Amino acid sequence: MTQQFHDISAFLRHGFDDVIDVRSPAEFAEDHVPGAINLPVLDNEERARVGTIYVQESRFRARRVGAALVFRNAARYIEGPLADRGRDWRPLVYCWRGGQRSGSFAWMLRQIGWQAETVDGGYRSYRRAVNQMLHIDPLPFRAVLLGGFTGTAKTELLHRLEGRGVQVLDLEGLAQHRGSLLGEMAAPQPSQKGFETRIAQVLSGFDPGRPVVIEAESSKVGERLVPPSLWAMMRAAPWIEVTAPIEARAAYLDRAYDDILSNTSRLRERLAPLKTFRGRETVESWFSMIDVGDRLALTRALMEQHYDPAYAKSRRAINPLVLAEVAMVSLDSAALDDAAARIEATVQDWSLSGVTPG
Repeated sequence: MTQQFHDISAFLRHGFDDVIDVRSPAEFAEDHVPGAINLPVLDNEERARVGTIYVQESRFRARRVGAALVFRNAARYIEGPLADRGRDWRPLVYCWRGGQRSGSFAWMLRQIGWQAETVDGGYRSYRRAVNQMLHIDPLPFRAVLLGGFTGTAKTELLHRLEGRGVQVLDLEGLAQHRGSLLGEMAAPQPSQKGFETRIAQVLSGFDPGRPVVIEAESSKVGERLVPPSLWAMMRAAPWIEVTAPIEARAAYLDRAYDDILSNTSRLRERLAPLKTFRGRETVESWFSMIDVGDRLALTRALMEQHYDPAYAKSRRAINPLVLAEVAMVSLDSAALDDAAARIEATVQDWSLSGVTPG
């Protein structure tokens, strides 16, 4: 009745019809097993109420109150979201540590005749597996980083490479952030645990015998930290440097960052702290460009006066092994397709050579 999973791959290959997370919505929102559905047997307020009774009154009363709530909520799910499940349905149920919440719910499902099982150790065992993969064990992949100044369409190149069958880890997409001062997106970033779950899920689907292409990022993507095992792999990886003329980069950045460039009050708010690093006069000149709506002049100035110097300084400190430079004269679709083909060829040649940076 209880399943044990020792690594991420085992969790992802569970073989059950559904995975049900019975923790509270807040716990589920922070992180959960990929593909799980949330059927909380105690919602946020109910969980807090039972916890308070447990601490301030007695364990017995907390269990009695909790049991009534759990079975009341479970009955609603059986009549609602689970009403269409057939007699051979096999669900896998987990809670925080594989205790009373998942045990009670799975027991009720089994009384109906469904083949419900629980996760030994609950979500905590899943989190330990993620932690083992991304914080403790070295990753079994060889990576190539895609470097280049801001505005060289590296994210678009990653997507084109993925379309060509290259193994790609898009950290900015997984973190829901474009990885720069103006990189925030409309949707909030996932939690740190949620970010790591996304990384682990993608990596678990990769072939260790083939290279992985990743954009050259700092150790943070927005407010999310690149986990240690992945960061160690990235620091040891060679680079492919992409370049493009400043005019093309300014136009590309104007398109790619349209959301934040259109929100002038938020844009000024994000740029204001740079007065400390780039000087008041420089930042005030950016504000003047914002005021007159000259976005191309602004994106070019931001790159020349902020992004490019920061990137050059960081690259000098890293001093990576550069496998190739892929120069583009424009950033239109044809140019990006051509660049993706050249990057793919370079990655394949490097992979076949067996050379490990060192």
